[in-house]
Amino acid sequence: MGYETWTEERAAHFERMAQAGTGYQEIAAELRIIVPAEARHFRHQVIGDAVLFNADCLSVLPTLGKVDAVVTDPPYGIGAARNAHSNLRMADKAWDDAPVSQAAIDLMVAKSGQQIVWGGNYFGLPPTRGFLVWDKTPMPPSYAFGEFAWTSINMNAAKWSGKVGDLVPVADRAHPTQKPVPLMEWCLGFLPDARTILDPFMGSGTTGVACAKLGRKFIGIEIDPGYFDIACRRIDDAYRQRDMFRDEPKPVKPTQPSLLGDAA
Repeated sequence: MGYETWTEERAAHFERMAQAGTGYQEIAAELRIIVPAEARHFRHQVIGDAVLFNADCLSVLPTLGKVDAVVTDPPYGIGAARNAHSNLRMADKAWDDAPVSQAAIDLMVAKSGQQIVWGGNYFGLPPTRGFLVWDKTPMPPSYAFGEFAWTSINMNAAKWSGKVGDLVPVADRAHPTQKPVPLMEWCLGFLPDARTILDPFMGSGTTGVACAKLGRKFIGIEIDPGYFDIACRRIDDAYRQRDMFRDEPKPVKPTQPSLLGDAA
């Protein structure tokens, strides 16, 4: 069964579960049946409307149906995971020593209707007029002042401004190339009709957090077990926060009895 299969009967079923007070974790557990049979042998976790795989995207993608859109930030091959590249003092890793294969890029494009790919200039993607720019200024001289995202969207180019240190403080950073959640929410704004979002290079799960906050379904794939566990925690927290605000009782508006005995 693919991820796009969602009938009115299934929607009503989960609505009844929610109305009966069933917690989102229990509902998420039942949602495991939407995971295609071919993908169930991969380590995976279902959290709310998100399905997360801990595996190589080249293995997982062929088992999935087509999704509405890809929003991703794949490794560019600039050594960002090496300690010499930054002062974050994270574990020295080799995953960004080379860009991801063109085969992975081609496969994710084939599996999606639209795409937003940060660092798309490093890959074999067709020309676009709808590119996105993240303006990071002010930044130290040793850092880039901005980043570029390739999109398949026929639109004018757009810019988003935000200093990374203010949006993702070093103390809160779980991944050396972690994007700010507001940046990924901004990206999703260019895909208003995309209900299911795929990120085959999930990292610490920022795209999934943005999807949870905006009510989009999400499929994430991450090959590194450590980053996968971090993504699970972050996306779980995003759903908990969303449910907390959703479940808060709304204040009752006071009414003034009228002289006729009816509520005013």
